[in-house]
Amino acid sequence: MKERRSPSELEALWKEKDLSAGRTVDAMVVIMRTRGCSWAATGGCTMCGYRRASVKEVSADDLGRQIDQALAAYEGEPFVKIYTSGSFLDDDEVPPAVRERIFGEFAACERILVESRPEFVTPERLATLPRTVTLALGLESSDPEVLKRSVNKGFTPEDSRRAGLAAKEAGLTVRTYLLLKPPFLTEGAAIADTVESALFADGFSDEISINPLNIQNGTLAERLWRRGELRTPWLWSLVEVLRTLSDRVGARLMSSPSGGGSQRGAHNCGKCDKAVLAAVERFSLTQDPEDLDVACGCAADWKRYIDAERLLGTPADLERGFDNELAIGKGDSS
Repeated sequence: MKERRSPSELEALWKEKDLSAGRTVDAMVVIMRTRGCSWAATGGCTMCGYRRASVKEVSADDLGRQIDQALAAYEGEPFVKIYTSGSFLDDDEVPPAVRERIFGEFAACERILVESRPEFVTPERLATLPRTVTLALGLESSDPEVLKRSVNKGFTPEDSRRAGLAAKEAGLTVRTYLLLKPPFLTEGAAIADTVESALFADGFSDEISINPLNIQNGTLAERLWRRGELRTPWLWSLVEVLRTLSDRVGARLMSSPSGGGSQRGAHNCGKCDKAVLAAVERFSLTQDPEDLDVACGCAADWKRYIDAERLLGTPADLERGFDNELAIGKGDSS
């Protein structure tokens, strides 16, 4: 029997490090259970399984009890990140009164991060946000065809640009998320797409977060991955993107790969994954490209992999060969 998810309980809460006002600080991350993303109800994005963090009916009182839980865990962190399974600025997902209470309860915070699709970023909603807010936008790619066919995002790059510029004009900071290696892109094409997307996003972003594809349950990406038609990106590809962009954008670059080091997340050979992930974490805080200096023999395999994909013209997981089921079983956490 499927476990009933309580609408009055948070999906998750944890503490981590991030930057605020140019210094490393403690941050509290809150994942709220809401009715879910409006776009997911029409099919949603190819890689997004966050609908699993939503419940069918959530009242304002339920959301209030979730806020109470967050406040009970709050220890004065200067940075609070509040995510939902969709858009924080969608009135049907997070009612205005709930948003108002959240901003009131965390009024002493120097930075509050929330996320929204661009269609909900309107002058009226922006006017209700305190200037301590960082608005996160999930652009994913600046290529309209990638956004449409590989991600099925439901909006255009220009929609994100409009929202980002509007938020900046309203006095907010903007964090833009980019997806490294959406479905149907080869490793080399994915690297090039993410670099170009970051250059596009730099015009309206204070921070650019590179999110390598991770395989979430119940998604098209998972279906392709199980069939061996998709490999999550190499960590070397993430390092390459960060190195390439380190002196080309004004925005802060960052990455915190979900599932990093597993078959479902960005990974290398397994021996160097922890070291590379630690290097990416250091770089995200320092912006010093020397922090990305990590060596492993599998970097040569990564380069050969890119060449092989280019020659074959396929994004299929070439590492698996005929051992498909074994490779999946090792990293399957479902």
